[in-house]
Amino acid sequence: MARRGMLGPMAILMDEARWWFQGRKWCHLVSDESYEELLEFADGLGIPRRGFQGDHYDIPEEYRDEMVAAGAQVVESRELVRRLRGAGLRLSPAERRARTG
Repeated sequence: MARRGMLGPMAILMDEARWWFQGRKWCHLVSDESYEELLEFADGLGIPRRGFQGDHYDIPEEYRDEMVAAGAQVVESRELVRRLRGAGLRLSPAERRARTG
């Protein structure tokens, strides 16, 4: 995508789609750099902010290829959480609820 080149290098991570909800498989999209980086990446792809869960986006499986093509790096779920925690960006469930209303 042309926009991605303007954004520079990113640390956007995506795990495997393994969570079922409303008949679809979902995965997570995070940044191990900052929330701002994640929001900028998602905005550039037209991902609605309503999918932002305080420290990650929930992404339906059918959009994974588009996210990867735009620069998201695929990692296992445990690695995604490890890197999110290592960056100090992982929120507790209560913190996520407080941020997303």
